[in-house]
Amino acid sequence: MKVFINPGHDIKYDSGAVHYDTNVNVDLRECDVALKIGTAVQKYLEVAGCECYLMQSDNLAPTPAGRSDYNDRQGMTVTETANEWGADVFVSIHCNAANGNARGTETECYIQTGNGGSLARFIQSQIIDSIDTVDRGVKERPGLLVLRYTDMPAVLVETAFIDNDDDALLLVQHWDDIARAIARGVTDYVQSVF
Repeated sequence: MKVFINPGHDIKYDSGAVHYDTNVNVDLRECDVALKIGTAVQKYLEVAGCECYLMQSDNLAPTPAGRSDYNDRQGMTVTETANEWGADVFVSIHCNAANGNARGTETECYIQTGNGGSLARFIQSQIIDSIDTVDRGVKERPGLLVLRYTDMPAVLVETAFIDNDDDALLLVQHWDDIARAIARGVTDYVQSVF
């Protein structure tokens, strides 16, 4: 089983959402949290016998003709790399952000009735069972580039709201529990399909 892991955003170009509240005694950047969780997911999946490829970049899909937003990025995009590598599963890891009050975990897929929806349900269930979080469910998001341009079942995991103090603490104190849950969700999906 080949699992492509995409920690969200990019350390150089776009750090994603940021939590500045000093109540957690550390500033959190989405790109750093996603990379920490993604690296642990890779470790756990490799121990379980999966082959993994980890790529963090905000250059997600081919840029439409006429746009030059990403001329400073070179090489293959995240979705092109996953497709060319022949991944069986694609997992993008993120932190949500809204108004500072929203909480919880959600897992997004292209369409719920496909294998991506099944993968999303397994991961969502494992996270909800592992940490004290609000279950925001599985959601269809066909407009997301990493879900639209991948050839394999793909999900985007919004682990917690980085701009909420309680959820930020989950990201600081339970990042490894989240990583283990994502890995278990992937292996649950693999066992159900193969």
